[in-house]
Amino acid sequence: MILVDANIFLDIWDPDPVWHPWSAGQLRSQSTLHELAIDPIIYSEVSVSFAKPSTLDQKLEELGVSVLDIPRDAAFLAGKAHQVYRRRGGTKVNVLSDFFIAAHAASLHCEILTRDPRLYLAYFPAVPLITP
Repeated sequence: MILVDANIFLDIWDPDPVWHPWSAGQLRSQSTLHELAIDPIIYSEVSVSFAKPSTLDQKLEELGVSVLDIPRDAAFLAGKAHQVYRRRGGTKVNVLSDFFIAAHAASLHCEILTRDPRLYLAYFPAVPLITP
């Protein structure tokens, strides 16, 4: 299983001239090898491209992407990562969405498909990433 970061979908649905080819190619090739999934955090991030949940749900179904709930152990781990972030001088008060995503991937022992690995690498270096 692979968690697909929101930036991949946004590159495809609102074609980014720089990232669309890479994101579309990776989504296509990874879908032949792995189950693709997102969680409610990613779902909320990609919802900006749609007027209704049913339209987003249909699009995800067409792509073969499932939506998984975030388990409590992942939410706990995200909070711990945020605590480290704050100790390192991070200014965001609320737990960052990337911490939930990475913690979820860690709890599933799966990879994240993303083109923006900065926070993942800094706070979840053991989570495997598929990046440019």
